[in-house]
Amino acid sequence: MIKVIELFAGVGGFRLGLEKNNTRKKQNFKVIWSNQFEPSTTSQAASKVYQNWFGSDNHLSKDINKVIKEDFDSIPEHDMLVGGFPCQDYSVARSSSSANGIKGIKGSLWWSIYEILERRLPNYVMLENVDSLLKSPSTMRGRDFAIILASLSDLGYAVEWRIINPAEYGMPQRRKRVFITAYKKGSNIYRKISKLKASDDLFKWVANDGIMQDAFPMNFIDELFPNFNKIEGSLPDISDNKNGFNSKIKPFSNAGVMIDRIVFSQKGTPNEFKGKAILLKDILQKEKVPEEFYLPDAEPQPSLLDKWKYLKGSKNLIKTSKTGYDYPYAEGPVTFPDKLDRASRTVITGEGGKSPSRFKHVIEDPDSGRLRRLTPYELEKLNMFPGNLTNLEGISNGKRAFFMGNALVIGVVEKIARSLINKIS
Repeated sequence: MIKVIELFAGVGGFRLGLEKNNTRKKQNFKVIWSNQFEPSTTSQAASKVYQNWFGSDNHLSKDINKVIKEDFDSIPEHDMLVGGFPCQDYSVARSSSSANGIKGIKGSLWWSIYEILERRLPNYVMLENVDSLLKSPSTMRGRDFAIILASLSDLGYAVEWRIINPAEYGMPQRRKRVFITAYKKGSNIYRKISKLKASDDLFKWVANDGIMQDAFPMNFIDELFPNFNKIEGSLPDISDNKNGFNSKIKPFSNAGVMIDRIVFSQKGTPNEFKGKAILLKDILQKEKVPEEFYLPDAEPQPSLLDKWKYLKGSKNLIKTSKTGYDYPYAEGPVTFPDKLDRASRTVITGEGGKSPSRFKHVIEDPDSGRLRRLTPYELEKLNMFPGNLTNLEGISNGKRAFFMGNALVIGVVEKIARSLINKIS
């Protein structure tokens, strides 16, 4: 059994995905401690939902930085750390006492993960973030990801990553994210990657033997992606851009592996999915949809429906910057209404509420023929959550939609975790 701590837990996406691999006979993953904290609110709604579903034992709703500083011993020894960490600032600064000291300039929560890993050194790590992490910041493409890779390497981890679009593997949402897994030096997986490095054949891990390839197989083109094959310098040096990151070159492709700061990255395309895909129409709720989710018909508010159509349509405009500079702005159309016979677009945090939006999902209800927004239940099912997991007294529909915009597709976690279990068993 792998003992897990879940950071930035939200309403429990990682936990749900991991526990999909448990059976009555064998518990492969057990979450022994979790943390969820929303700094901008006192209600801690996500934490309430988490505790309502999983119980309150060993769950802490407190700023993780304060936990680390004031009560680190409350974080138990564990085998695996997981979390969908917020995308903030990854830059580092030299401390006054040490040329190699590091800290997040904006208090990035990445450094909270780093400190826990440094002091607990679990065997495995699984993280999720937006796919743009691999090419951020825009002026130094790849610097932020290089900091993360170098940080993990310096702690004694081998790392692999893959950008995954769940819909390309039969899941109901087009939600492209980067998933990162790391394996501690001395573990069986680390030794396997080390042998491939020694034989100069890291490509074999990416294309054949790796955890990610087993879970989400890809075909790989012949061209490599090595703008550098080793991350050099201290973490502050990387942050100060002494590696030459720029706005034009992307040093990391959508799949890769790193060990001892040696990087192998190559572009892959998903294998053709041959199973039965889950489509948007498959997740629609059977119960009657409340009237609040329907868009207005021609009467009594035609102007509101027109606003929806305008926001969803293509545009070619001249906008004016804050400095008074005029510039052209164009955007293509968004399908309106959303097609039911395909996976959905990405669920966003602003999915809730009646106000017209370019990004909110709107479908033609199969039963009534009327246009409507998706319900919280349907948004949960697009992330493959149990339906109505977030349906808790005092939690608004808008907040429930927000939770799902911040969540992940748990089927991705389930498959990566299953591959991990198979590799180490």
